[in-house]
Amino acid sequence: MRTIRLNPGNVAPPIGIYSHAVRVETDDATWIFVSGQIAHDAEGALVGPGDLPAQTEQVFENVSRILEANGASFSDVVKIQAYLTTFDGFDRSREIRARYLPDEPPASTAVRVSALVVPDAVIEVDVVAVTAPEP
Repeated sequence: MRTIRLNPGNVAPPIGIYSHAVRVETDDATWIFVSGQIAHDAEGALVGPGDLPAQTEQVFENVSRILEANGASFSDVVKIQAYLTTFDGFDRSREIRARYLPDEPPASTAVRVSALVVPDAVIEVDVVAVTAPEP
C-alpha cells in the first residue's frame, strides 16, 4: 500500500494543516479522499460571499481539479458530503451539482450547519473516489 498526499497548484493552498487529497494505492484499487472544499479561487479569494450557487460552482470546480490531479473524475466518486449554511439558492445549487455528477450519482449526504470555518462561506463539499489500479 502506498499513500500520497497532494495539494494541486491550480487550487488555493489549504487554509489549515491538512492536504487537499490523500490517495491510497493498493493492489486492488486506488482510494482518493478529498478534504472539504470551500469556494476559494486559485489565489485564495472567496468567490461569491454568501451566494450559494456561485460558491457551488467554485467548490465543484475545485473538487474536479483535485480529482483530475489524482487521475480521477466525478465518475469515480462513490461518496459525496455537502455542508450548507443556507438553502437560499438551493435549487440552482442542485442544478450546478448535477452538471458535475454522472448519470448514476454516488452516495450522498447533505447537512445544514450553522457556520463554516471561513466567514461568508455557505457550502463545503468533500468526496471519496475509487479507481482501478493502473496495469
